[in-house]
Amino acid sequence: MTQTNGQTDRQLADFAAREALASSRDRAGSRRDYEAALRDRLAEAADAQISELALSDGLATDMPASRDALVVRVARDRERAAADRAGAAEQRAAAARDREQAAIDRQLAAADREQAAAELAAAGVDDLTGALRRGVGLTAVEREIARARRTEQPLVLAFVDVDGLKLVNDSQGHLAGDRLLQRVADAISTHLRPYDITVRIGGDEFLCSLQGVTTDDVRERLGQVAAALAADRAGGSISFGLADLHPEDSLDDLIGRADAALLAARGADGSRSRSLRRLGR
Repeated sequence: MTQTNGQTDRQLADFAAREALASSRDRAGSRRDYEAALRDRLAEAADAQISELALSDGLATDMPASRDALVVRVARDRERAAADRAGAAEQRAAAARDREQAAIDRQLAAADREQAAAELAAAGVDDLTGALRRGVGLTAVEREIARARRTEQPLVLAFVDVDGLKLVNDSQGHLAGDRLLQRVADAISTHLRPYDITVRIGGDEFLCSLQGVTTDDVRERLGQVAAALAADRAGGSISFGLADLHPEDSLDDLIGRADAALLAARGADGSRSRSLRRLGR
């Protein structure tokens, strides 16, 4: 199951907290090491003082008591220093474990983000044909229109219709119709450029947006698509209409002219005007 943005944010917060805890434990370990070193120095100083007392030839009456007290203090300091060092090692080991878990959390969060991005991209692609779905696709075409205007490049929109899909569905079944759609989509993908946009806008209809080309260029490419389908043993054919971008065009204007060009090319009686109503956004 894909993690939601909220879940991913919580994961990021969790491993950030682990990193902070690891840093805190490292600092605590450093303090313990410092305290242990300080206790060692105190013990060494006391050892030196004991040696001086042992060499003083017993001139001070309290020398044995003083020496005994120092010995006890030295032992206590060394014991505490050892405990501090053990505590420092434990803090550092815990910090290492926290950092290891933080790294694991980071990897999981990255994997979740990649999966979410892949599923989001897949959600915009038609499962059958691999073309963009209508909503996502029309938004992409609008971006292409804006870019064409910004760069002052020509843009041509093709309205492509799969001929006879209903007849194939009725006579051979919907699986045969699906295979016809896949053949058409594959042929379009083969003969258009990788960065051209293809959108499935209806059961048997596609829009293709091509930038930096003329209508003659696009007519030649779609002619190659038609020829490839005709040469395929399984058969298939398309009809298409083209419209080049005008300065005042909206996306609907461009689609309308391409659809009208398709109707004219097929000598249709106007019954395909339903296409534009179906595109209402």
